[in-house]
Amino acid sequence: MLWPVTTDRTSTGHLAIGGVSLPALADEFGTPLYVYDAETIRQQCARYQSAFAERYPRTRVVYAGKAYLATWLLEMIADAGLGLDVVSGGELVLAARAGFPLDRVVFHGNNKTEDELRLALSLGVGEIVIDNLYEVDLLERLVSGSTAGVDVLIRVNPGIDAHTHDYRKTGIVDSKFGLLIGTGDAARAVERVLRIPGLRLQGYHAHVGSQIFETEPFAAAVDVLFDFAAEMRSRFAYSPRQISPGGGYGIQYEQEDPDPHLDAYARAVGEAATRGAVRHGFDAPLLTVEPGRSIVGPAGVALYRVGAIKDIPGVRRYVCVDGGMADNIRPALYGARYEAELANRASGSRAAVTIAGKYCESGDVLIRDTVMSEPHSGDVLAVPATGAYCLAMSSNYNLALRPPVLVLDRGDARLVQRRERYEDLLARDVVPVRAPVE
Repeated sequence: MLWPVTTDRTSTGHLAIGGVSLPALADEFGTPLYVYDAETIRQQCARYQSAFAERYPRTRVVYAGKAYLATWLLEMIADAGLGLDVVSGGELVLAARAGFPLDRVVFHGNNKTEDELRLALSLGVGEIVIDNLYEVDLLERLVSGSTAGVDVLIRVNPGIDAHTHDYRKTGIVDSKFGLLIGTGDAARAVERVLRIPGLRLQGYHAHVGSQIFETEPFAAAVDVLFDFAAEMRSRFAYSPRQISPGGGYGIQYEQEDPDPHLDAYARAVGEAATRGAVRHGFDAPLLTVEPGRSIVGPAGVALYRVGAIKDIPGVRRYVCVDGGMADNIRPALYGARYEAELANRASGSRAAVTIAGKYCESGDVLIRDTVMSEPHSGDVLAVPATGAYCLAMSSNYNLALRPPVLVLDRGDARLVQRRERYEDLLARDVVPVRAPVE
């Protein structure tokens, strides 16, 4: 699924999502503009729940908020019955202010600060995932004397090298994430946590990476977690109530990418969990999966207006748009690839072009060497599969204004985040502005 499920082209040649014309939205709200299809999000949430319910009924689906987080989305995620994975104090505060059920929040992160952990405890988050021995020290001090305590999981590093970009690998030995099993750090964390009053160990967590299409790494992570759990039972007489292989299942960014089969993913993970519990004689623990990209990624489309076009004979045609790396850093960061199509007209003529951004970096190229309907200045360009990790990593580079966000649903377009204003850029500046010289 490259485009949202409600994508269509009208009789006038306009792309439409959720029954709403994209060029009309570009005219009304300006560009760059990000739109999300509500129906795609609803369907992805339901697909995850049904696929895992069939393969492993004791499954909890938790949305990984780092992919993209906003009040409107939290409302949809809560209504769908999903939990929420946060990785910072800011994400936690947003969840609290949006009214998300905090007992369904899981707090991740490889270097949580003392202030963040204190905030999580005061708000009553459902679980904290311990990433290192330093966090054990912090939590031991913070829960000392507390009558409430907190549920925790221990994140282990499974030593699995998944097939994805190096920057998206999180389960290899040489990673900043998780406690290594081979060095004994993971076992030391288990031993210490079990001895600390106020820390209630629920089980073990792992994460192998993101944008992964193969199911084998996820199943292998589950196997590692159960093997580790069996060792911990023999040493400390503790059996896990929960096992989590994290998230990271991929989506299509180009037509040539594999079409993800969520049922196959659920089957591989669910069967591995069943197999691991039977092999080691555990009661079936709760299985937690943490999709992010695959929930919101396919739902989002970025809209840009074409400006300058630069032809370099025999080399390349640059088609410049009014956005770029400030709203989508992924191509510059790790070579992410996208496709694009004209939103304002259907065209039979196609051309080889490179879609360049407007920012002062040679690396600000959104799509390099792609073939698409031939664009002209003034056209509206639509880039699908931009719902995850674009707005979440957006910036004010060159003092750019971050784009507005619309949710499209059954013919309705709802503005959920306005475009930044120049006043927003100056709001943090505490130096008095001098009066203009006359």
